[in-house]
Amino acid sequence: MTTKPGTAPGRAGHVGPSMSSLLLDNGDYLSDANHPIPDIVIRRLPIYLRTLTALLEKDVVSINSEELAESIGVTAAQIRRDLSYFGKFGKQGKGYDVRFLTDEIHHILQLDRHWNCALVGYGNLGLAIVHYGGFVPTTFHISAIFDRNDTVGLEVNGLAVQDVADITDTVARLGIKIGILAVPPHSAQDMADRLIAGGVTAILNYAPIVIKAPAHIMVREVDPIGAMQSMTYYLDEQG
Repeated sequence: MTTKPGTAPGRAGHVGPSMSSLLLDNGDYLSDANHPIPDIVIRRLPIYLRTLTALLEKDVVSINSEELAESIGVTAAQIRRDLSYFGKFGKQGKGYDVRFLTDEIHHILQLDRHWNCALVGYGNLGLAIVHYGGFVPTTFHISAIFDRNDTVGLEVNGLAVQDVADITDTVARLGIKIGILAVPPHSAQDMADRLIAGGVTAILNYAPIVIKAPAHIMVREVDPIGAMQSMTYYLDEQG
């Protein structure tokens, strides 16, 4: 690992055991024939990016695959294999240029452009999402908010909360491609259908229900309770 003169190296972005679910090598391929890269590889790229960004903040200018693997909690072979899907980034004996690799992953993930998002649901969860500070330094921007009943018409960060009946027309008019569902399970499928009808092709779903969508629609589930339920299997009954 090489740092700028006058700075000290340090570990960055350690992910730890949570990376274990992303270490599979087989399966999980994207269904789109135009994207033959395993989906599990795409899911790991943001973790690499987060770690590289932290390294840049520590003024690290170059790092080899072994050091990067140690920072993340994977093997060096895993990193080299993942990156090989997109080209050749490291140099024998010199490792990776941290700035260059960071910029390249940004480009691969299409994070070098602006992404408008539509949030459906402005209850407690929706409110937390809107005011989550993590959106600020990213390329994602909530540009439309939808809900029912009393919250319709409220002004939030310069946006008026719209009725869910307007989802399809508004999403189509603004060219929004990413939707966020923060609604109860009984209405999640209907809201997803409205988003898709308006042109959304990627949905982040917080509702504890499996969304049925056409093959070309990317759906990611965020289910904290399900995640905790899967962990209790491993807990010591006597603990």
